[in-house]
Amino acid sequence: MARQKATVMLITVAAFLFFAAFLLAAGTIGWMFLTYHDKMVAALLFEPIPQTPTVYHIRVRRPRVTHSNRNSDAAIRKDMIAA
Repeated sequence: MARQKATVMLITVAAFLFFAAFLLAAGTIGWMFLTYHDKMVAALLFEPIPQTPTVYHIRVRRPRVTHSNRNSDAAIRKDMIAA
């Protein structure tokens, strides 16, 4: 009989603690919801500003070598070799 009373008491305490923890968790969730309701709605309704990707326009210039420049470069090279 004493063992059965101890078991019933243990089950009662465990059930009470479980129920108290459940109420505490539900209360915390409700309190957080009431406190941060405006911020949650603002975050859900937020639409980010669309940004166009940055496009870089790079112009590659390769000036062509004229025949007069080629001849003068060749003359300079010949002078350097002869010296």
